Amino acid sequence: MRAAVLGKPIEHSLSPVIHSAGYAAAGLADWTYERHECDEPALARFVDSLDDTWAGLSLTMPLKEIALAVADEATPVAEAIGAANTLVLRGGRRLADNTDAPGIVDALAGIGLTAADEVAVLGAGGSARGSLAAAVQLGASAVTVYARRREAVAELEPVAERLGLRLKAASWEEAVLAGRADLVIATVPKGVTDDLVLDWKGDAVLFDILYDPWPTPLAAAAQREGVKVLDGLALLLAQAVRQWTQFTGLAEAPVEAMRDALYTAAGANSGR
Repeated sequence: MRAAVLGKPIEHSLSPVIHSAGYAAAGLADWTYERHECDEPALARFVDSLDDTWAGLSLTMPLKEIALAVADEATPVAEAIGAANTLVLRGGRRLADNTDAPGIVDALAGIGLTAADEVAVLGAGGSARGSLAAAVQLGASAVTVYARRREAVAELEPVAERLGLRLKAASWEEAVLAGRADLVIATVPKGVTDDLVLDWKGDAVLFDILYDPWPTPLAAAAQREGVKVLDGLALLLAQAVRQWTQFTGLAEAPVEAMRDALYTAAGANSGR
């Protein structure tokens, strides 16, 4: 059986490391997981070319939104977010799912956070969508999004409406206040938060989706304040574990083997 990760660029993806380690640990010797560079115009052709030896696809940028157009059906979370990072291929059908949102929840549960009343999101790009859905799963009734462009926050409003979530927009200049939330999810690219200083409350949690280099200045400052911090590798692992079980049909994944392989590979690549 075969699976793969698609996107552009894709050469640095660590997904093959995670999935392949899971196959090896589970004794799935006839399973393979590959990388394929693919842009939006090519996705439909690629999916149409697959035979029944293919179990699923992991999708990264820029394919998450167009993935819904090539699927036969979608899970409620993928429909609400308006993006999918997973295509499960089974019985001639294509199911689009989004494992980023539940992956955030799974990773946070690993450090003891299972509920958050106040959630702050730094950035209003594509990764913020999954953060909004995760906030709903954590029981938040409202989320404050801090962004440099109000227009970007406005683009999240339909997502929040479908999720039944109250969205608050705040300027980047107000982001110092984000640390007063129970959970802060940083979704911005490398360097954007380097000069950002937050006023942290003692029991806050920071989930920074970056992982190379690590720690980011934001994460290092939070750790000095005693804040619990998760890096992007935790999300990369958690969302992959959910994909792995959907692709293989097995109830449980060998998470420890997958985690060890991921952190070993990430350490070798980044020098962490």
